[in-house]
Amino acid sequence: MKFVSYKKHGNDRAALLIENKIYDLQNCADKIGKKLPENMAEFLRGEDDNMSIASELEREITAGAGFDFLHSDAIKFLAPVPFPTSCRDGYAFRQHVATARRNRGVDMIPEFDQFPIFYLTNHNAIFGEGDIILEKDHFEKLDFELEAAIVIGRRGKNISVKDADNYVAGYMVMNDLSARRLQMEEMKLNLGPAKGKDFATTIGPWLVTPDELEKYKIETDTGNKYNLRMTAFHNGKKVSDGNMKDMNWSFAEIIERASYGVELLPGDVIGSGTVGTGCYLELNGTWALEAKEKNKEFEPIWIKPGDTMELEIEGLGRLKNTLLLSKNDYSILSKRKNV
Repeated sequence: MKFVSYKKHGNDRAALLIENKIYDLQNCADKIGKKLPENMAEFLRGEDDNMSIASELEREITAGAGFDFLHSDAIKFLAPVPFPTSCRDGYAFRQHVATARRNRGVDMIPEFDQFPIFYLTNHNAIFGEGDIILEKDHFEKLDFELEAAIVIGRRGKNISVKDADNYVAGYMVMNDLSARRLQMEEMKLNLGPAKGKDFATTIGPWLVTPDELEKYKIETDTGNKYNLRMTAFHNGKKVSDGNMKDMNWSFAEIIERASYGVELLPGDVIGSGTVGTGCYLELNGTWALEAKEKNKEFEPIWIKPGDTMELEIEGLGRLKNTLLLSKNDYSILSKRKNV
């Protein structure tokens, strides 16, 4: 199944996407004598029971039972889960980490191969496709990050790797937008990213259930991986190309660590971290080294106001955002004290 959220009369509503047609979950369920809530947050809280009803509903719709629908180009899409209960972002692709560190002239950190890590980002700054308005300081080396993400579909604590994939409601594309100047300055204090990351994360365009990805699945002893090509386009030009199967830490392993002593909730979002070649922080470093070897000048590339980023993962769709500059002229970079 493919789930979407859309806006109607100021409210977010959950729907199924079937052949570019939008079928409102609550309205369509009523027609087969079933009950489903109107939005994704409530739907996910119903766990397996609601998923079973949605699956039955999809079968009825596909069989041609005459349900009302909306055309996908006639609605305002939101993030598939507009108000996640939390948002964690992992660090699962070794290629990205190793290349970025090499480009900075530092050794690969051995702890990467010992345990999966993540940080908690702002779950109240989640967006779907469309325009995103950012402040002027965010455009100081604004970067994209090409990632996959999962949504937790069952409540659980101390979840083992062998069971973890059963807690995944579905998969999405994620763009972990990053203000690199803010991020690099604050991380010198060894407290992790904050203002460099907390302003906007985009997810979408759909939430795709695991059964839809069965033909891409690679079963391993440490959880499922998927052979899905990942690409990113900046103003229509391809700048990144990777694959989801190259995750060195599986989502199952990340779930196991995230749930240790902590209850994961339906609606929690967990990102994979950046795929290899999946951001300008990594790419600029690589291109700068290549230019240096050829005695050429290199000008780093960053996202500018008005630019469009499109992130695509095979089977999960293409997430398109245009990044716009706020009319507000306020700057936190100007508030730094001289020492």
